[in-house]
Amino acid sequence: MIAGLRGQIVAKYADSLLVDVNGVIYRVGTSATTVSESGDVGDAIELKTYLVVREDILALYGFAFDEEMRVFEALIAVTGVGPRLACAVLSVLKPETLHIAVEQGDADTLATVPGIGKKTAARLIVELRGKLPEAGFAFAAPSSEDSDVIAALRALGYSLGEANVAVSRIGKQTGSSVEERVIAALREINADN
Repeated sequence: MIAGLRGQIVAKYADSLLVDVNGVIYRVGTSATTVSESGDVGDAIELKTYLVVREDILALYGFAFDEEMRVFEALIAVTGVGPRLACAVLSVLKPETLHIAVEQGDADTLATVPGIGKKTAARLIVELRGKLPEAGFAFAAPSSEDSDVIAALRALGYSLGEANVAVSRIGKQTGSSVEERVIAALREINADN
């Protein structure tokens, strides 16, 4: 099994990278996050990879970040979720957003991924709850101040997962009003997009 690649980026596409490894060029399916964070054509890259072997296909998927790789493996273990859909999920939702959405049963956030409807989102929540690797953040019930900020973000049309991640990133800002914290959270959300 190919566990990783180290080489030079030859081309970048929306859902894959071409990587030259000592004269052999590999097409590596990946998420939009890895594509955007991987550097430019000609830059060196190192990817953790997962080889999919089926009767009719031999496909390589890779990620620049360990956390994305672990979440990818958890997603493809779910019935009906293949590598392409798993990459689509990781292209739309950061691992921490996915974790929060699953833990809070937020099907609306999962349904923002192309190819996932409400029924599939509900099934993903059931099958992934407790199975996603722990992300590098603490998951806790929001305080009353955080709840006000989350409610304001939800009223502005953001999903529960997006609101929770933004609030966790801005942290506790002593002396800040709810309005100031909402503005800080909006900056966090826009920084991701």
